[in-house]
Formats: sequence, C-alpha cells, structure tokens
Amino acid sequence: MSKAYEKAGVNIEAGYESVERMKSHVARTSRKGVAGAFGGFGGMFDLSALEYKEPVLISGTDGVGTKLKLAFMADRHDTIGIDCVAMCVNDIVAQGAEPLYFLDYVALGKAVPEKVEAIVKGVADGCVQSGAALIGGETAEMPGLYEEDEYDLAGFAVGACEKSNLVTGDRVQAGDVLVGIASSGIHSNGYSLVRHIVFEQLGADINGTIAGYEDLGTVADALLKPTKIYAKPVLEMHQQLDVHAMGHITGGGFFENLPRMFSEEFGVEVDLGAWPVLPVFHMLKEKGKLTDRDLYSVFNMGVGFVVALPEAEAEKAIEIAQAHGEEAYVIGRVTKQAGVTFNGEHDGTLS
Repeated sequence: MSKAYEKAGVNIEAGYESVERMKSHVARTSRKGVAGAFGGFGGMFDLSALEYKEPVLISGTDGVGTKLKLAFMADRHDTIGIDCVAMCVNDIVAQGAEPLYFLDYVALGKAVPEKVEAIVKGVADGCVQSGAALIGGETAEMPGLYEEDEYDLAGFAVGACEKSNLVTGDRVQAGDVLVGIASSGIHSNGYSLVRHIVFEQLGADINGTIAGYEDLGTVADALLKPTKIYAKPVLEMHQQLDVHAMGHITGGGFFENLPRMFSEEFGVEVDLGAWPVLPVFHMLKEKGKLTDRDLYSVFNMGVGFVVALPEAEAEKAIEIAQAHGEEAYVIGRVTKQAGVTFNGEHDGTLS
C-alpha cells in the first residue's frame, strides 16, 4: 500500500483496525428492523418489520459540545458517546418517538484505534440504553484540522411514532402537573461556563478535587458523568398514561425548554424545593458567583426531562420512573400565564 497518505498524516491501517475493534460494540445494539451488514455504504433499517400502521419518523442530531475538552484533559473516552446518543435520543423521545437507529460521526486529529474503540463503545452503550441500533457512522482522520489528541463527536437519531400518538403539546391544559425526572448531573450543556469557573477562575486540576466539595470526587468524576437517557421510562409513561407534553431540559435550562413543550398561550409554575438540587450546581453557584437566574437559564438543575400530564396520573408516572431506576418528582404545573415563574425557595444553600 502506498505510504503517501501516511506521510500526509493519515494512517489508513489504523482506520481499518478501528473498524474491526468497533464491530463487537455495534453488534450489541442490534434490534428488530436492522437490515444489511455493518460496513456498507449506507445503514439500512426495515420499517416494515415493525408493527406501525401510520408511522411518523422523528429525527434529531446533536453533538457533545465543549464537554469533549474534559474528556481530552482526563484522557477518558468511554462515556462521552453516551452523551452523544442521549442528546439526540432524548430530543426525539420528547415527541413520542421510539428510537430506532443511530449514526455517529467521529473526526480526529489522529486515529488511535484504542481511543476510537472507547468512543464507539460509549455510543453503543447509549444505543443499548435507548433501544436504538447503531447501524452506521463515519470515522475521519483530519490532521491539520484537529490536534493529535483531539476529536469531535456528533450523532443522528431516527425514531418512529404512530401518527395518532405524536406528542405535540396541543392537548395540554392549565392545571396539568409537571413531573420532572432526575438528571445525573450537568449532562452535556453549559460546559463553556463550567470550564470557565472550574479551570479559569478556580484553577482546579482535572484529577483533583474542589475545596468544600470533596464529596463530588475528582473534577473528572463530577463533570464527566454521562447524560441520562430517558427513552425507556418515558415511552412507558407515554404508552400507559395520558401524556400531554414532554420536554428535554438541555441548553437554555428551564427558561428556554419548558415553554417549548406547548403553545405560547400557556406557561409553567415551578415549585422550588420540590426536588433535590444536585451538589454540583451548588458548587457552580458558589464558586462562580452565579445568580439563580443564571443557573436556571443554563443548567438542568437536577431535572433532565419533564412530562406534563393530568394531576391524577402524576403518582403513576413517578412509579414508572422508579421502576426503571430513576427518581421523579412533581415540580410544578401548567398555567394560563405565559413564561416560567418560580414559587417557594431552593433547597440547601441555594436561595
């Protein structure tokens, strides 16, 4: 084989080895509907193999953002793929979609097969958690565009829902309650601000701890916790209960994402103290001297997904979440007043 490409900085053999290493992880994600062999020019999925009568396809694409910088710093790459899947899948689940398949895109400064395998392992783990099949992707070595130890990761998810079961928010009513499902931490939004506080203001070490918050573990432990994937508990709620609207709490926090759940004629009241705000957010407020509005405009504050449904069904929704190993809380209600308002006080040190 010609060495010309390798002299230009691209190792074709490393690319081949990376593909071989990822095959076992891809195989773990197989599900009904997958068609064709992994490695073809296009990933195939046979929608007719499923029992949909009037299927509507729902798709979403996203990346991991600057959380990747922490993975580089810590040299940890086996969970960042979960974040990528979560950011795509949680969005389409919010409209009632059953995740069907996922494709990933990894662009690297240098293709190190062990690193590529770790990244794809995380993607496969996320696919298993969501029920989606990993049916294809792309790994591109781009010397000169990325530093040798850097990469970017993005993905694309496709799901399906019966047309009659789509969740569009058009059935929401004033008085519906909001059930919030707990997050694992910061998830994958707000990391430019997080990095500014933790590394630029505090000068923290990625493998060290933060004074007063040693219980968080190392900085890497606290900030690289993978994003929760809510597909399975949320889809069970959608199947069993009268769900009127759903929302994924991502970039923009409460102020941006809660109003996206339904039309502008409605708003929400959020009951502060109705759920435990995670210690990592206490740390960011104290160390970054953030206001409460800053926090709720950027972060999920311990609630990663919200379901709006009749008050009589809230207890059952919480039970379903708990059956899937997730904590959930009634965090507020839908109102006729547009926008987001807050009642009560924060728990713990937030005020």
